[in-house]
Amino acid sequence: MTREDWMQMAIRMATENVLEGRGGPFAALVVKDGKMVAAGFNEVTTSHDPTAHAEVQAIRAACQMLGDFQLTDCEIYTSCEPCPMCLGAIYWSRPKAIYYACTKEQAAGIGFDDDFIYEQIPLLPEDRSIPMEQVYPPESDRPFREWEAAERKTRY
Repeated sequence: MTREDWMQMAIRMATENVLEGRGGPFAALVVKDGKMVAAGFNEVTTSHDPTAHAEVQAIRAACQMLGDFQLTDCEIYTSCEPCPMCLGAIYWSRPKAIYYACTKEQAAGIGFDDDFIYEQIPLLPEDRSIPMEQVYPPESDRPFREWEAAERKTRY
């Protein structure tokens, strides 16, 4: 299948997600070696989970299917340009490419506006709209010290 074929599939799945009342107009596919490994749909409202975006759902399913925490040599096809959360998840999963159909501006035009998050990211923690404050009691860095000293660990 071509990139356009995979994207058509993602668009069709996103449309079905809306028509079936499962969630927002978003779907994503993970493809490896020309085969679909997993698909994900936006299920934020039906699962009561703000992280249940299509890309995150697809990444979780694909990693389970492949038995790995990275999607090396995979491609992600998504019906819309990823939000900041999904973009972070995509970078953590390390696929070789991502393809999207609609833009974040198009999503904003129908009420899915992520601009406020993009605007918050470069701000200092104390200047963000949700207050952030470091609380650092004694031994706060112990998990990091234990990780650094651990012989049995998988780096990522």
